[in-house]
Amino acid sequence: MKELTQTLIYIHAFLGGLGLLSGIASVITKKGSKPHTQSGKVFSIAMIGSAVLSLIVARVPEHENLFLFLIGIFTIYMVLAGNRALTLKYPNKSQADIIDKSISGLMLLGSIAMLAIGGYNLTKNNNEGTLFLFFGGFGLFMTITDFKSFKTFKEQKSLRLKNHIGRMVGALIASFTAFIVAGLNLNSTIAWISPTIVGTMYIIFWTRKLKTDKRPIEEKQLIK
Repeated sequence: MKELTQTLIYIHAFLGGLGLLSGIASVITKKGSKPHTQSGKVFSIAMIGSAVLSLIVARVPEHENLFLFLIGIFTIYMVLAGNRALTLKYPNKSQADIIDKSISGLMLLGSIAMLAIGGYNLTKNNNEGTLFLFFGGFGLFMTITDFKSFKTFKEQKSLRLKNHIGRMVGALIASFTAFIVAGLNLNSTIAWISPTIVGTMYIIFWTRKLKTDKRPIEEKQLIK
């Protein structure tokens, strides 16, 4: 069992590293270009694979870590929601379907669980509660935004691009966080939160750019 667990950890780390590198490549390449699309696909596959393995490892005896388990769910949500955001462009899709709602709904429940666990830990003077509250609040905000956008995406066409960028960058934040905490062994509140702060600034930058850039965005390039 130990050998199998160790193997899963190695594969998880490899996929996480691949996701980190391909995610960086996706960020620095031109949006909509072929390199951006290809690196984005590698990023999505690597991150989902790494996150799924983290769900398994985080529940193995002697490796149990509820917080990392929830972050794994958080990462899967980010990648799936980020990619699904682009499907909302099709004219024959008049509303979000069951897949869209299920992805956001499950993350909504996970976020509520994080907030509940965080609140409980704080009553026990456990500093880890702050981290649960931080990521739980972040997830709650994004899922509420999802359900609001499901009702208005036809009227606000740029919203799907904002959601795509926001969710994919969110998954990249998770990759950076894992690298800092697990790879560099910097297990502190600042180490957990700093990638989120930097990533949020990047999301805000692109959100404002989409509002001010008058040039048309070729959305078809983003889903090749």
